[in-house]
Amino acid sequence: MDRSFPIKHISILGSTGSIGRNVLEIAAMFPERFVIEALAAKNNIDILAGQIRQFRPKLVSLFDESSADRLQKQLPKDISVQILFGDEGYKAVATHHAVDIVVSSMVGAAGLFPTLAAIRSGKDIALANKETLVMAGEIVMQEARKHNVRILPVDSEHSAVFQCIAGQRPSEIAKILLTASGGPFLNRPGHTFDTIRLADALNHPNWDMGKKITIDSATLMNKGLEVIEAKHLFAISEDRIEVVVHPQSIIHSMVSFHDGSVLAQLGIPDMKGAIAYALSWPERLALKQPVPDFAAIGSLHFQRPDLEKFPCLAYAYEACRKGGTLPAVLNAANEIAVQAFLDSRLPFIRIPDVIRRTMDSHQIDKQPKLSDIKNADQWARLQAGEFINRIESSGKS
Repeated sequence: MDRSFPIKHISILGSTGSIGRNVLEIAAMFPERFVIEALAAKNNIDILAGQIRQFRPKLVSLFDESSADRLQKQLPKDISVQILFGDEGYKAVATHHAVDIVVSSMVGAAGLFPTLAAIRSGKDIALANKETLVMAGEIVMQEARKHNVRILPVDSEHSAVFQCIAGQRPSEIAKILLTASGGPFLNRPGHTFDTIRLADALNHPNWDMGKKITIDSATLMNKGLEVIEAKHLFAISEDRIEVVVHPQSIIHSMVSFHDGSVLAQLGIPDMKGAIAYALSWPERLALKQPVPDFAAIGSLHFQRPDLEKFPCLAYAYEACRKGGTLPAVLNAANEIAVQAFLDSRLPFIRIPDVIRRTMDSHQIDKQPKLSDIKNADQWARLQAGEFINRIESSGKS
C-alpha cells in the first residue's frame, strides 16, 4: 500500500451512468486510496442497489420518492444507508461532510445546481457534466475561485488539455486543439441524413457512452459544448479553440504554443485514464491500460469538421461568442431535441432545426444571474418543445 497517497472520500452525482460506473470500477481497483461516501442516481434502482451492496455508502439519493421507496425495499436489512430524493437529496450527496471530491457526472442541465452546491461547500470537483460550465461558466468558475476549489476535468479532451498545459505558462499558449472522432456519420453523405435511424446514431465507432452524449457526438454538438466548456475551464477565448476531426481517437487533444510547438496527449479511446487522473491528481494510478500499438496503427488522420453537414458545432461557437444566456438556451434546446429523437418523435435531421429556431427566438441577457440562466433554460425547453410539436403535427398531416 502506498501511504504517500492520501485517501480520498468520494461522492458521485450520476453513479449509474457510464462515467459513474467507471469511477466505481477504479475505486474498486484501489480500495486503499478511495472511499465511496455518497451516490446519486436518477431511477436506475437495480444498478444503484448493486453499487450500495458493494461500496456501502452512507448516503444515496434518487430523483423521486417512489424510486427511493423501491430502492429501500430492494436492499437487505443488514445494509444501513440513508436514502433521500429530489433536489435536496442531490444537494446532500454533493455536500456530504465526509467528502473530499465530488464526481459531477449527471446528464444535462440537472447537474448544475448540485455541482454549485458542492463547490460552495468547498469540495473539489471531478467534472464530467459539461453542461455546468456551458450554462453558467462564469458564475461557476468565480465560485470555484472564491471557495478555493479545484475543478478537474473528466472529459478525455479537457483532461488531455489539462495534462498538456501542466507546468506551462498560460501566456505562452497559442491555441487549444480539441479532437473529435467525427461520430458515426463522418463519411456519410449529408443528403442521406433524412434516413438516419436511432440505431445508426447510437452506433459510435470508438466510444461506449450514454445515449444522450452518443447522439450529441453524432451531431457534433458534443464537441460544440466542449468548446464552451474549454473556454471557461482554461480561461481562453473561443477564437483560440479549434476543433480537429481525428477519427481514430488516439490523440485526445493538443495544445499549441507561441513558439510553434504542439503538445498532445495520446491513449486508447477509454475514459478510465481521464477519470483516474482527475481522481488521483497530481499523481497517476497504475491502471495497467494498454498503450496504443502505433506500429499497427501506422498513421493518424485529421480533417476539418464539415459545418454544413454538422451545423450544431457552428451554433455552439455562436452561442459561445455571444455569451450571456444563449449557451444555456442552446443546451436546453439540444436536450429537448435529442430526447425527442430518442423517443422517435423527431427525425435526426431536424435536431439542428429545433436548436436554431429556439436560439433565434431568444432575447439574450448579456449579464445573467443564476436565476436568469435557470429561467432561460426553462423557457428554451418549452420553446423547443413547441417547435417539435409543430414538426410532429406537420409530419402527421
